[in-house]
Formats: sequence, C-alpha cells, structure tokens
Amino acid sequence: MGFQQGLSGLNASSKALDTLGNNIANSGTVGFKSSSTQFSDVFAASLGGGSQVGIGISVTSIAQQFGQGNVTATSNPLDLAINGQGFFRLNDNGTNTWTRNGQFNVDKSGYIVSNTGSRLTGYLANTASVIVPSTPADIFVNTADLQPQATGNTGATGGVRMGFNLDSRATTFGVAPPFSFTDPTTYTTSTSVSVYDTLGNPHLMSLFFRKGDGTAGLPANTWQLYTSIDGGVTIGTDAAGPTPVIFSGTGALTTPASGIVAQSLAVTTGATSPLIYNLDLSGSTQFGNIFGVNSISQDGYTSGRLAGLSVSSDGTIQGRYSNGQTRDLAQVVLGNFSNPNGLSSLGNNQWAETADSGQPLVGVPGSGSLGVLQSAAIEESNVDLTAELVAMITQQRAYQANAQTIKTQDQILQTLVNLR
Repeated sequence: MGFQQGLSGLNASSKALDTLGNNIANSGTVGFKSSSTQFSDVFAASLGGGSQVGIGISVTSIAQQFGQGNVTATSNPLDLAINGQGFFRLNDNGTNTWTRNGQFNVDKSGYIVSNTGSRLTGYLANTASVIVPSTPADIFVNTADLQPQATGNTGATGGVRMGFNLDSRATTFGVAPPFSFTDPTTYTTSTSVSVYDTLGNPHLMSLFFRKGDGTAGLPANTWQLYTSIDGGVTIGTDAAGPTPVIFSGTGALTTPASGIVAQSLAVTTGATSPLIYNLDLSGSTQFGNIFGVNSISQDGYTSGRLAGLSVSSDGTIQGRYSNGQTRDLAQVVLGNFSNPNGLSSLGNNQWAETADSGQPLVGVPGSGSLGVLQSAAIEESNVDLTAELVAMITQQRAYQANAQTIKTQDQILQTLVNLR
C-alpha cells in the first residue's frame, strides 16, 4: 500500500517546511543559528530476505548549523560579536546557559546583562585592577569614584619626571640678589607642573633656575634650582640653600648624579602634609639653545568618575574615568563544546549543555579554539534567505508529489472496489 509511504512523506515535508519557516522568521534575530531537517528511510524487518520495499521516511533530527554569521557594527560598546568558535556564558537565575547573541547592557544593579536579563559572566579584577582567573562570576561594573593618587605614591621612583634644556648662553649672575619668585630679575628662567596630594587636590609646583652665583663661586655650567608649591614656601630659600644643578662641558647632567631631587612641600588642604615625592631631572641638558621643556610627566591624579567602557578583543572590559585614567574591571569568558549540535535549545537565543554536547571548555577569547571578540558589533543570523526559499520550493514539490502518490493509490483501490 502506498498510503503509508505517502503519509510519511507528507509528515516529513511538513516538518521540513516548519524548520524552513522558523529559519526565515529568525533571519533578523541576532546570533540565531539556522537549522536543517535530516531524514532517513524506513524499512520493515524481513526474515526471508530478498527484495524489500521501503515503507516511507522519518525525520532523524533537526540539526543546527553553527556557521559564522556576518558581523555588523553598532554604536554600543557592550555589543559584542564572537569572531570564531565559542559561546557567551550567562547566569540565568543560577543556571548556566550559552548564547551567541552579544547584545549586552548594564542593568540598574550594575551587572552586565543580556536583553533577557541573564547576567554575563567572566573573570573579575581585584582591588589593584588585576584580572584574577578563577571561577567565572557575574560581571559587575563598579561606578564608584576612582580614588585619587598622590604624586610620588608609586614607589621609590615615583614623582615628577621632567626633561628640559637650559640655555648655556644665558648670562651668569654675579653677586646675585636675594631670590624671590615674584621678581623675574632674581632668576634666569622658570617652568611649572601640577602635582596632587592624598585627597586629589592639584597643586602648582614651580621650578626656578638661576645660572651661576658669584658669591658662591659656582662655575659657568652650574645652575641653582628653587621650587615652590602654590606660590608658598620655597625650597632653596631656607638654610640648606638652593639645589645645585651642574652640567658637563658636553651639556650632560652631572649633578645631582642620579638626576633625582627630593621634594618635601607643605600643603594646607587637609591632606597628608608634607607632600613628599622625587623630582627626576635625568633627561635634562644644557646646550646653546633657548630654554624649553621636552618632556614632563607625574604619577598623581585626582579622583575620577566612570565615563565609559571599552572591550578589547581578548574580552577585557576597561573603564575610562573623567580624570584620564583607565582600569581593568573584568574579562569576558567564552565556552565551547565538543559537540555543539548536542546542545539543547531553550529559546531566547540560549542553549543548555547536555550529555550529548559534553562539558564546556571555558577560557578567555582568543585562547585555544575560542574566537576573539569585536566590540560595538553584533553577529547577525546565519540564515541564507535565498537558500531557504529554494529549499522551500523543493519541499513544496515533495509535498505535492507525496500527496499525488496517496491520490494514485486511492484511485487504484477504487478501481478494485468497482470490479464485478
């Protein structure tokens, strides 16, 4: 009888059309992976052997195709696209799920979540902003103000680093008048730089250079350095006197030998006083050219508020602060499976691991077989609409042909019934 074969063909074509319809419906779903219907023929068991006529078709499985979708740029830095293999690891109310949909944002509690509210997981940073690989946890964006750092608070070599050129052609002071930072006739040249106390308050540190001093018997390549903060007490006017800065005949700095001048300046802002740091002049020279500062840096900064986030290709989430500083906050992890087709679809672009998929292989993007991340981008559905529409035509024809076999079988039976 051809009824059974035709009916199984109708059911199989109907299931295939359902799959195609689902693919087409999700052609615009971010991170969606298309599916294909896989069939197998059916034969009845025969003890006698010999020629067998099949009894139809069955749907073996609905297999998902985990091929790469196109990557499209967006304006949200927390939109993440995986370029390569792997899945984002989500915490869905205590249950780990997996997705390729990288549309994330920060919720009201400060956690990075998907558009369904599941939390993105990864490795978190410690108080020193160092990523600590451990058990992945929910990624939290701390919006608290970044604590200030006082100048010179990064160790023995911390402080102000400055490189400049002093003009060897400058007139040498003879019997010099008493130094006064308000009187430009008492020094040769000056410059300044901002430094910060322990509360993050900025202070203007000024450096004043005076070439030679007849009363001290200093040679022509010797300069005297005075420093002050906020126009207050000046180092160099006390009993210790100014700091000598001496250059060789070729213009290289010889004194201080290390190039470092210790600074200790009183502050009145309520911060720790005095403010102690090193002034590193090791990059300075004395040539026959006008005075100019070539480089300047210092390691202090004021407090800052979180101004934005960025995500690198290895999944590191970095916070940008209003004071120009950056801090590593967390690192996104990905997972991959030996058999992704064994994953169980949960809807909402999420999958769950099963015994068939195997356990997840978790790591940072770019490690092992895992792909890398692209920030401000999404992975589109990998549905090929042209191929789906052609496949739909094919299944439509198969459905019609199976219906025709049933019709033909019915006509044969009708002929038999009408025999007299």
